[in-house]
Amino acid sequence: MPIYKTIQLNSATVVYVWKIQESENELAKDIELTPHCQKRMVGMKSELHRRGFLSIRHLLARAGYVDHDLYYDSNGKPHLKDGKHISITHSYQFTGIIIGDTDEVGIDIEKQRDKILRIAHKFTPVTEYRTLANSDALVRKLTIVWGCKESLYKIYAEPGLSFLQHIDIKDFGLESGTTTGEIRYKGKLSGYRIHFLEFEGFTCVYAIAQ
Repeated sequence: MPIYKTIQLNSATVVYVWKIQESENELAKDIELTPHCQKRMVGMKSELHRRGFLSIRHLLARAGYVDHDLYYDSNGKPHLKDGKHISITHSYQFTGIIIGDTDEVGIDIEKQRDKILRIAHKFTPVTEYRTLANSDALVRKLTIVWGCKESLYKIYAEPGLSFLQHIDIKDFGLESGTTTGEIRYKGKLSGYRIHFLEFEGFTCVYAIAQ
């Protein structure tokens, strides 16, 4: 059961990505779920969602954790019992986690789809990106922007936070691999370092609080 990617961002922050190729039974081997997570998985109608759920537990194991080390707060944000920071993502056949020893972290994986052109106005001022040469480049860029904002939203995890009104992503080149972002909400300003990469028609974005 190979991990698709491991990215050691620094001594305190690691990203793990899994490509789901195994059956549900294969993924269930040697995985012990808490009663709460067992109930969550049983309620998942999609086999791919269940396989994704289990693959995330294998990513946790690679990082030295078991399901019992993970819990969620009232806003649905995941935490590790040892005090380290974690964020989790699942998109189709890919899952990922990021773990930070000291800084808050967020991660998002998205499939690159034309659908984002229709919804972009809901999360970013689209006119900023109309200078791109073609629609494929625009889809790629908007997917990165969405992933950036989703990653920051996961870190902040506060009800009422708006992608469009409260989260700003500094412009970037498609090949740069990095950018920065800010959240301005309820009189507070927070800054973030953001990294992104693309593989097999997917975009992975991960962020670290500054």
